[in-house]
Amino acid sequence: MAVMQQGIQPSIVDEIARAQAASRRDFLLKFSLTWVVIIAGIALAIWSTGNADPAFTVKWGPLILGGAGITVFICITSIIGATVLAVLGALGRLSLNPFINGAASLYVSLVRGTPLIVQIYFIFFALPQMGIVLDPIIAGIFALAFNYGAYMTEVFRAGIQAVPRGQREAAQALGMPERLIMRRIVLPQATRIVVPAIGNDFVSMIKDSSLVSVVSLQELLWRANSVGRSNQQLIQALLIAALVYWALTIIFSFFQARLEKRLAKGDR
Repeated sequence: MAVMQQGIQPSIVDEIARAQAASRRDFLLKFSLTWVVIIAGIALAIWSTGNADPAFTVKWGPLILGGAGITVFICITSIIGATVLAVLGALGRLSLNPFINGAASLYVSLVRGTPLIVQIYFIFFALPQMGIVLDPIIAGIFALAFNYGAYMTEVFRAGIQAVPRGQREAAQALGMPERLIMRRIVLPQATRIVVPAIGNDFVSMIKDSSLVSVVSLQELLWRANSVGRSNQQLIQALLIAALVYWALTIIFSFFQARLEKRLAKGDR
């Protein structure tokens, strides 16, 4: 009887594994087919309106695509600045000093309570009236970093508070100073917790970076808008820009997932 069970058991396990693999393949096939059908339908609808000109794409596509490099540079620089502001803001929000806590809370409330486009206009158009003139790319980076830093402040604050209290208490029992505890114990663990949220903010920033086109920064949307208007092919130019933004979000979402998987090895 035991011999029969030993002989049957592997075949059952293999059968279940094959069924699960077939189910995954079937799901992936239907999933991909859905994408293809919807995208093909949209493409045919645009083609039927006469707004699709392959010659326009061949001639002006590379120029529009060239703005993607500026967009990526702005986003990467801005997310670095936003992370620095977020860490400082989170520490300020957790501070027992009323002046530091008040300043950090005011920063978060002010930025989250006003639209990003208003902040961009203020930095680029209003500050010159006070004698502060910024280059468009500097103004765009500062506006994005300043805005996203406020939102990420709350993310980092929640991440710091999510670190088990026992970690801090154990470090204090070893005689570690508070600054070292924060730098060596709390922040590394909090960073792993907040990585998914930061990744989502970065993907959102890629799209919101299009708003800096209002200060004549020649990034992706500015080029698409200028080329489309001058050639009376605005729909096609904006579609090219939209596809590039979409591709960028897919690429960075892929690397975000890989990073999250790598950071999760410790939990597994």
